[in-house]
Amino acid sequence: MKTRWTLAALGLALAGGFGVFAVDGGAGAQAQSAPRYKFDPDWPKPLPNKWKMGGVTGLAVDKNDNVWVLDRPNDLTDIELEAELSPPVADCCVHPPSMIHIDKNGAVIGSFDAPQGHGMDVDAKGFVYIGQDTVRKYDPATGKVVGEVPRAPERQPGGGGGDGAGRGSAGRVPGRGSAGPVAGFLAPPGGRGRGSVDASAVAAFRAKYPPTTPMIVGGIEEIRIDEAAHELYAADNYLGGRVMVFDLETLAFKRGWGAYGHKLSEITTADADRAYTPGGPMPKEFRGHLTLNVSNDGLVYAADRNANRIHVTTKDGRFLKEFILAPTTGVGGSTGGVAFSPDKQQKYLFISDLTNNHIWFLDRDAGTVVGQMGSMGENGGQFFGLHMIAVDSKGAIYTGEVFAGERVQRFLPVR
Repeated sequence: MKTRWTLAALGLALAGGFGVFAVDGGAGAQAQSAPRYKFDPDWPKPLPNKWKMGGVTGLAVDKNDNVWVLDRPNDLTDIELEAELSPPVADCCVHPPSMIHIDKNGAVIGSFDAPQGHGMDVDAKGFVYIGQDTVRKYDPATGKVVGEVPRAPERQPGGGGGDGAGRGSAGRVPGRGSAGPVAGFLAPPGGRGRGSVDASAVAAFRAKYPPTTPMIVGGIEEIRIDEAAHELYAADNYLGGRVMVFDLETLAFKRGWGAYGHKLSEITTADADRAYTPGGPMPKEFRGHLTLNVSNDGLVYAADRNANRIHVTTKDGRFLKEFILAPTTGVGGSTGGVAFSPDKQQKYLFISDLTNNHIWFLDRDAGTVVGQMGSMGENGGQFFGLHMIAVDSKGAIYTGEVFAGERVQRFLPVR
């Protein structure tokens, strides 16, 4: 049975400044009391070695409740890299490694510098999986690739390289940075425009690599590991997004699906099926920037950010229901990263919202909003480009920001 829920996005309050964030879902929250959190100003500690973090594109909590942060060192600008010059002209800063491991006390306990990526997770053995132009498995002790999910040898014309094209340390010039993390998102005079793309070349590519292609074809938006089932879930952004499942040991493809549980063979290649106007009807296929997570009771939550919605399916892709969140949100969309509350039943969904810069608290069963936390700003406890979210076993929320945020923060539960 297909169910659609439209989530109330109005009448939610944020209180407390740097103290307790009290959230009230109002009448639409069915009198539920949302989780309460306070910003932790002592986590993390200042980074060592004059590092300055770039935009955060991956976040995961390991079995020891330590936090892995995937960042984009190449987001840094010249004025943030003056300590790299010879001789240095300022005390700070230098490029950080792309992968930073931070413990519960906020101290850096490890790092390695892989090429930039988007989406990551870590398994119980400590291996790190990074989404680049495919999913690569890294030994954290050496930073070496020890496994790789198969991918198509070509890229779609006009599709862009995404974060998977980010160069590693070998391609950097000391003291030289980029235009910054926001530059590519700013509209030039006259509005946004894209260079012309040969439609026939795109059609030919899609014919060569149909939706049933059992490998990664686009870039990776998110990775999540289902340890008990020995499976790896990857969100491939090809054709607006495909949920792709691989064996965790062999990295061989097992199954996949699209929006509304469409089998890969049912996904269309028509762009019209991905067209979406905020506040309008939902597109037939995933719109773009697909993230996901798997609950304890075996449900897959796929957040289609550019269409302001979350699809709930079984692990074999059988569609159950659709939640719609802040449906009039444009630009980057509202449904970003997906995390769960730490209770055994995982009563709540925690959703990071890049555009509105909120954490949304949803009743996981009904999909209704029970509260929100956060607003745009640069103070501690605020967000500027809220991108990634993770939750540890004690219920602490960790967030990662892109744009001008470029940091991780921690929020502690208030009992």
